[in-house]
Amino acid sequence: MWIARIKTRLRDFGRNDDGTIAVEATIILPMMFWTFLSVFSIFHAFRTYSINHKAAFSIGDSISRETAPLDQAYIDGSLQLFEYLSNSQNLSSLRVTSLYYDAENDRFYRDWSKTSGGRPELSNGDVADWTSRLPVMPDNERVMLVETWSTYEPPFRTGLEEREIKNFVFTRPRFAPRVCWQECN
Repeated sequence: MWIARIKTRLRDFGRNDDGTIAVEATIILPMMFWTFLSVFSIFHAFRTYSINHKAAFSIGDSISRETAPLDQAYIDGSLQLFEYLSNSQNLSSLRVTSLYYDAENDRFYRDWSKTSGGRPELSNGDVADWTSRLPVMPDNERVMLVETWSTYEPPFRTGLEEREIKNFVFTRPRFAPRVCWQECN
């Protein structure tokens, strides 16, 4: 009789479905919340990459339209413009390099390279074998290379980690055969 009573109560307990929604919600809601934050973080990362890329193209386009020689104040101002356009909250860097192609030697040379934000300037040795990174160009054609770096911090810690966004943008000078540094020879 005592065992039969225990079996009956266990059977009734197994059939009772009171409170199942609360238990399911306790299990599912944290996973749904984490998924929502993860999707938001991924969308935010792609949006930030896109904005940084567009800001780098804007800087490259503005430099390619210059007919007067550039100076360090222009490069520093371009970095400030990049930080404003990309809404960068962290340290950013900018490197602007004027390159030309030598078809006889099948290599690139730099006219000048200037930075703002702590990155090193490029040398002729750095750019010599960039034929796979830069477009096909005719002999002695010049191109302006703009490189930007910015640190991305995800809004939530859901698996995405902090990383560096790097852009590599090249533009042909528009209104002059080349963009000069401080003076044109």
